[in-house]
Amino acid sequence: MNMTEFSQRTGVSAHTLRYYEKIGLLRQVPRAPSGHRVFGEKELVWITFILRLKETGMPLEGILQYADLRAEGESTCSQRQALLEAHRDQLIEHIKTQQAHLQALEEKIYLYQSQKVS
Repeated sequence: MNMTEFSQRTGVSAHTLRYYEKIGLLRQVPRAPSGHRVFGEKELVWITFILRLKETGMPLEGILQYADLRAEGESTCSQRQALLEAHRDQLIEHIKTQQAHLQALEEKIYLYQSQKVS
């Protein structure tokens, strides 16, 4: 698929896709004889994973580190696993904090609801 189709399918702007390619997150995107990028399933799976890391709060620097290790090949599997495990642990702590905030809000809402006169 071309840049426009890929952008629409992933929800990532063409500008961002070019930026990701420039900084090394998207590597070796195949090109048509015309020079236009041709995105396939491999790029779709990879960008989906990048978006998941972003949405779970991994900084771009961490995603780039993961991408660099991925580009080095199988010998970096344990390093990639460690990076993802560290991110998972941070995400778990973030979720716990957010759950505590949610509980506090729920308690405050309940307080207001219980004070209403019917």
